[in-house]
Amino acid sequence: MTSKRDYYEVLRVERHASSAEIKSAYRKLALQYHPDRNPGNKEAEDNFKEAAEAYEVLRDGEKRKIYDQFGHQGLEGTGFSGFGGFEDIFSSFGDIFEDFFGFRSSRRSGARVQRGADLRYDLRLDFMQAAFGTDTDIELTKLEACQECQGSGCAPGTQPEPCSACRGTGQVSRSQGFFTVRTACPRCQGTGQQISSPCEECGGAGKHKVRKKVSVKIPAGVDSGSRLRLPGEGEPGPYGGPPGDLYVFIDVAEHEFFRRENTDIICRVPISFVQAALGDTIKVPTLNGEKSLQIPKGTQFGDVFRFQGEGIPSLRNGKRGNQIVQVIIETPTRLTKKQEALLRDFGRLESKKISSRIKGMFKGDGRQADTGVTM
Repeated sequence: MTSKRDYYEVLRVERHASSAEIKSAYRKLALQYHPDRNPGNKEAEDNFKEAAEAYEVLRDGEKRKIYDQFGHQGLEGTGFSGFGGFEDIFSSFGDIFEDFFGFRSSRRSGARVQRGADLRYDLRLDFMQAAFGTDTDIELTKLEACQECQGSGCAPGTQPEPCSACRGTGQVSRSQGFFTVRTACPRCQGTGQQISSPCEECGGAGKHKVRKKVSVKIPAGVDSGSRLRLPGEGEPGPYGGPPGDLYVFIDVAEHEFFRRENTDIICRVPISFVQAALGDTIKVPTLNGEKSLQIPKGTQFGDVFRFQGEGIPSLRNGKRGNQIVQVIIETPTRLTKKQEALLRDFGRLESKKISSRIKGMFKGDGRQADTGVTM
């Protein structure tokens, strides 16, 4: 299997390139490798497809963020797998080519069936669902193809007719260099079809609103901002065209104990000053249950310990991060008289040690140190 090149390398831009720089770079490559300009050139076709795939990712803020963090494998969790062929590219970037060059490619000719619109659904998960993954059902209101006419918009027994103005092509055209300048037919709005006998059920629209339940498989390791693609769960295309996709955007609720940083989880565990001074073994919650942690003698406030491999699975390779445990030393607020007495005895001993240490600072070779104070 051939490994994919870095998308920034493909477009010949820096990783911090702006959207405008990325668009400009793709424009140059699209013009250079366009198949109409390089007929029969397999290498140019491959470069054209590669540049289109890179641009599709880097022009999209969410995809670019995932790619920057997790690379090509991270995009697999979003369902993105590139383009199947030229038609997919021209379908996605038709308006962009018009913006780039002022006209469309000749490969977008004919009354090609139009793809339906994509949909978005915002899904909130709790911390553990995101960490371990889950299967869930979501409900959404969407347009679906009319069952009476199977999405054609035509009354049963009839079918769309070719537009008389464009003869079914959906476009009017003229040649200009190695491109063909095309504009949408004003009569059929670019569909190439017209309906003379509309379906009574949907009024010729070919679709109607429904409430639908959709099953979603959440992979382990998703985080807020992750996006899942469900192919074919969008709205149907006009005149029986294929449906778009459903994109599920993930938002993960905060946890009361754990905090996430990439694939690591961080927690703060309170211990007493006696445990900190003398050492102890304590139980710490992890994603997989409690685990023992050895607290060494003389532990200080804020000291950090790690449980290797107890963090969040990576979307990129499945490898789990670490759990980082920060200890917080608590000062007791309610003491018995006996505890107070013991602490006072301890405090007097500590005071003597501190006093001796201070005196040592002023005694070098047995003579009184010069403090700079004149008596």
